[in-house]
Parts: sequence; structure tokens; C-alpha cells
Amino acid sequence: MTSPNSDLIPTFADVEDAARQLAGVAIVTPLLENAALSERLGFRLLVKAECLQRTGSFKFRGAYNRMSRLSPEERKRGVVAYSSGNHAQAVAFAAKMLGIPAVIVMPADSPAIKVANTKSYGAEVIQYDRYRESREEIGKRIAGERGSVLVPPYENKYIIAGQGTLGLEVVDQAKAMGAEVDAVFVNCSGGGLTAGVALALAQRSPKTALFACEPAACDDTTRSLRSGKRERNAPDVRTICDALMTEIPGEITWAINSKLVKAGLTATDDEARRAMALAFRDFKIVVEPGGAVSLACALSAQRPANAKTVVAVCSGGNVDAAMFASALAAA
Repeated sequence: MTSPNSDLIPTFADVEDAARQLAGVAIVTPLLENAALSERLGFRLLVKAECLQRTGSFKFRGAYNRMSRLSPEERKRGVVAYSSGNHAQAVAFAAKMLGIPAVIVMPADSPAIKVANTKSYGAEVIQYDRYRESREEIGKRIAGERGSVLVPPYENKYIIAGQGTLGLEVVDQAKAMGAEVDAVFVNCSGGGLTAGVALALAQRSPKTALFACEPAACDDTTRSLRSGKRERNAPDVRTICDALMTEIPGEITWAINSKLVKAGLTATDDEARRAMALAFRDFKIVVEPGGAVSLACALSAQRPANAKTVVAVCSGGNVDAAMFASALAAA
């Protein structure tokens, strides 16, 4: 596999630039702590509540950072994106803010709340079978037919840099709380959030270890970090963590994560459900399955024994009521 051109790979300077672009637009989401819970756990647990971001996930950061830089002519032609739901909503909402037509390619089995929200922002939704069709091919075809700009979920320097602003916030907020963070646990799909946070931590908190967290059934990044090359998931994998289902790590994101991520960790669907329940009970936030995997990993035996203060990024909260109720009931 070829390596991406260095001009396509974002740097820390791009993350800083994204922070300026997003200032006053993106929400500075809170870094939460429940002292009683930390005492019971035996380590200090901080939760980055990115489920409270615009459109309910971190994806807004990257989508807006990319789309706000389109030329007037590009804005007229519109954008096309493909996503299981969180990137879809982010692109649709950013498009509404910026007055840009948007077409979103979404799996037919996306959570109903994600489809409904995407449509409510004014985007045209085209659905496909995630197990039989390629979203990338569909998106590229539509973009070509309409002359639109393709806004990928993670393989873009502006999108990765936008996600990295979350890492800047974590560092600043932890410092304000008097916390020296030993480890950060981030949910990983294609690797955009992981790569952005990795760039931020490498510059601002280099002693902090970063862990990429995935569903046990979709552990391509975890296996890739072990083997040193990009590994694929089987095409028919199943997990309730719909936001974290990708075939293979991105080329651009892998160029960063392969160098800066400590290791990959995994959680089962049942562990994700229990983490959702804990987030609701102890932090009073609603987290979707894919947004809770990082918390599940932080709570598991996989957590490094010497990590006394850890941050778990709860990256999204777009979950159907029935799924959320089942997670609470199971716990």
C-alpha cells in the first residue's frame, strides 16, 4: 500500500488553525468528573462529554472546518458525504449553517434518529446496503454527476485537524482541574478523531499515552497497530456500535496513528452497553454505543496499571430510544 503525499497529512499547526476557525462556532464540551466514582474505581476518571457537541458528536468539528473553507463556487455546487450517521448529521448541519446544498449517503440500517436528524437539517439522504454496496463508490459517483465536493468522514487534513481541537480542549481543561493525564482513550473508526487528538497530545502533552478504542468485532486499527500495516475487517461483521464500523484504517489517518498511538484496545457490545449505563448514571449524559467504547476500555482490565488519571472521550450521543433503554435495562 502506498503512503499518502506529505502535503495531505495535517500537522499540529493545522490543528491550531482549526481551533481558530471553530472558535465561537463549535461548543467547548465539558470534561466531567464524578469524585465518588473515581474513589470507587481507584483512579481518577475524567469524561470528555463530546456527546454534547453540535449535532451530538465530535464530527461537527471536522465537517465545519472543512466546509467553511470551500470557495463560493464550490459552495454553489454543493457537497456529498457518506456516513453511518454522525458525519452525516455534522455535514448536513454545517451545510445548513453555510447555505450549501448537501447529499448524504447513509446505510439503510442507520439508527432512525440519525437519519431523521440528517433530513431535518435539510440534506438529501440516499440510502444503501452497507453489506453489499460501497458507500465510497456511490458518493464518488454522485459527486461526479453533480459536480459537488466530496466531504469524506476522515481522509482529509482539514477534517482531521478539526477533530484535533478536541485534544486541545482536553489538555487545557485537565490542566485547569489540576490533573496530569496519564492516558486518553478515544473511540476509533477510520481514525480521524484519533489522529487529530494524537497530533494535539504529541505537542501539548507528550507524556500522555493515547489508546484507540474499537468494538471487538471491528478491531482493524488494533490489529494494524500490532502488525505494523493496515489490516481489514471482514465485510460482514456485526456490532451495535454502528459509528465505529469501517473496513480498514484510512491512509492519511494511519500515517499519523501508526506513529503516535500507544496501542489499540477493544470492548464487547455488552461492555459498551454497561459503559452507556454508567455514563448515564454517574455523569448524567446520554452516550451511543460507539461513543461509549472508549469508556468501556478505560474501565476494563486493559487499562495500564500505572495510569492514575485517565480521560475517556464519549464521542457521540445519537442513539435510538429503544437501544438506549435496552442498555440501561441490561446493566
